[in-house]
Amino acid sequence: MFSFLAAFTEVAHPVAAAGSLNTADVAWMLTATAFVLIMTPGLSFFYGGMVRPKNVISTMLQSFVALGVISLVWYFVGFSLAYGDSWRGLIGNPLTFVLLRGVGTAPHPVLSPGIPFILFFAFQLKFAVITPALITGSFAERVRFKGYLAFMVLFCLFIYCPLAHWTWHPEGFLHRWGVLDFAGGTVVHISAGIAALAGALVLGPRSGRAKHQAFSTPNVPYVLLGTGLLWFGWFGFNAGSALGANELAAQSFVNTNLASAAALIAWMLIELARGGKPTAVGACIGAVVGLVAITPAAGYVTYGQSILIGVVASLISQAAVHWQTRYTSIDDTLDVFPCHGLGGIVGMLLTGVFAEKGGLVHGSATLFGYHVLGLLIVVAYTFVGSWLLLKVTDALFGLRVKASDEELGLDLSQHEESTYHIDEEFEQTYRKEPVVAQV
Repeated sequence: MFSFLAAFTEVAHPVAAAGSLNTADVAWMLTATAFVLIMTPGLSFFYGGMVRPKNVISTMLQSFVALGVISLVWYFVGFSLAYGDSWRGLIGNPLTFVLLRGVGTAPHPVLSPGIPFILFFAFQLKFAVITPALITGSFAERVRFKGYLAFMVLFCLFIYCPLAHWTWHPEGFLHRWGVLDFAGGTVVHISAGIAALAGALVLGPRSGRAKHQAFSTPNVPYVLLGTGLLWFGWFGFNAGSALGANELAAQSFVNTNLASAAALIAWMLIELARGGKPTAVGACIGAVVGLVAITPAAGYVTYGQSILIGVVASLISQAAVHWQTRYTSIDDTLDVFPCHGLGGIVGMLLTGVFAEKGGLVHGSATLFGYHVLGLLIVVAYTFVGSWLLLKVTDALFGLRVKASDEELGLDLSQHEESTYHIDEEFEQTYRKEPVVAQV
């Protein structure tokens, strides 16, 4: 007990003999880390604008709360599971960096050359934060808050941390195979998209939603605001993954913007081709799909190829959204799987096709083959693992709200808050103390 308290209160010490700091890299990475943080509030507006008014606060809070919960999980053991001493390339030793022991202001010679190791911790934390937040779009408007909190912790420990270790740790088995994921196409977006599909299946469709029906979008300006924050923050997400103020950061910065722009235009053109009108929500979704798809490839492809990746991802994701809504009963509320899951898959596979070193178009099939194999492993592990974690969470805490709570709306039933006036009927039904009529 005393040793635990000593570790908890101990000041983190620098890694010895780790090299010198590059102040330009430090400045950029502090900035990039803040950029990535703003993506989670951006996501909350993006998602909040696409649910019904009675669920806006709950949906937005599900993103915001990840900033608190995952920050502590990452501090206690998550960072160590992802980046600690590798066990057979599968998982990090939970004791290597537990409570940030050994994580200080000096660079780490392998993981963070040129920047403080603690800054690398902070940057990677923001990726861990947004991943479970992305999943919430699939079961929005019907998930119990305490069940979601429990699932978020379990997902981070048993899904996200192993995937991060496999892909980004120097000894991770996918990394040793040569699988490329520049900024999280596999670790963040494929994992979130696949877990979202599992979540939609486990929780089932929303009450009152007829088959093939989508509820209306109530707040388009929120969607536009959220998209703008996401696009802005994504420059830190991708260009920051160069871990320095260098040529690679500049290349990935431009690739990020080009892919998103191309996907936005492609989505709107498809809307026109189908006989409709270009919509603001469609433009926003297209932009985000492009950002998702370029994430694994941002530092490995040319500018023209980034545009192609954005267009292809936009075509596939929109087709999947249309097919899922029209021909299945799956209620993935905000289309997380078609946009993030398939967008990430497209990006991962096309990284194996176009990567400047070893891509399929450069005459070698080895890298592409490992990407396909890695994709199959990640999808299977994430889907089965998430399904099991959702079932465990449901058994222990309950995942779905009662029908009456869902009808009332999660803002009131889960948080006793609303963007509208709380009437006396709610007070009498949900408050512990009855309301006394005012004379």
